[in-house]
Amino acid sequence: MSELGRQIGIERRVALVTGASRGIGLAIATRLAAEGFHVVGTATTSEGAAVLGAALGASGQGAVLRVEAQASVDALYAALEAGPGLPAVLVNNAGVTRDNLLLRMKEDEWQAVVETNLGGLYRVVKPALRAMMKARFGRIVNLSSVVARMGNAGQTNYVASKAGIEGFTRSLAQELASRAITVNAVAPGFIETDMTAALTESQAAQMMERIPLGRMGSAEEVAHAVAFLVSDAAGYITGATIPVNGGLYMA
Repeated sequence: MSELGRQIGIERRVALVTGASRGIGLAIATRLAAEGFHVVGTATTSEGAAVLGAALGASGQGAVLRVEAQASVDALYAALEAGPGLPAVLVNNAGVTRDNLLLRMKEDEWQAVVETNLGGLYRVVKPALRAMMKARFGRIVNLSSVVARMGNAGQTNYVASKAGIEGFTRSLAQELASRAITVNAVAPGFIETDMTAALTESQAAQMMERIPLGRMGSAEEVAHAVAFLVSDAAGYITGATIPVNGGLYMA
């Protein structure tokens, strides 16, 4: 049994990764599985959960989760407690966008983003804490974005939610540090995913001009940062936001 396994009282470490059916979330889930975690990755549909379960194979499982719905979160945690166990590692990646200029933004566009990205964080993190505190071990990583610091026109709702995630991360890190639970954030920049693939050639070129490293990042590069933060090697890092943005924003 690993040292981490002894700390949390189980032979296999359980990592819960939300929003794991594609892109950055899938890269994180598969990387943690390769690191020896039993990964429970979530998707918003049963079809997505099934695809995710097939991708993880013996190293994990897919599950349905709607982070904006408390009943869905409760059902997931009940299934975890009855099955592989409550997570020692929690990666909060689930999120949505509803882009619009604030002048034209409808209230449901604001609420959908805030309730999913920020409210969902509250709902998913809270029920994981008691077991982590009892074990005196835990790793929580929250996915932010480069726009949380630099801003982005047409995304006031998304940027506000991501900036809130970083504030949440720093505050929770202070609350949990005495129990050897670390809480950090990773803030990706321009990452090659399905979403960025939809950009036109000129849009992509304009963005590339702003990135000192001159290229998009990969989902796997974001996963590397997450894997480090949940490892024993990062035990003295908490309350930090790690940028993975190619120099797009430096602070």
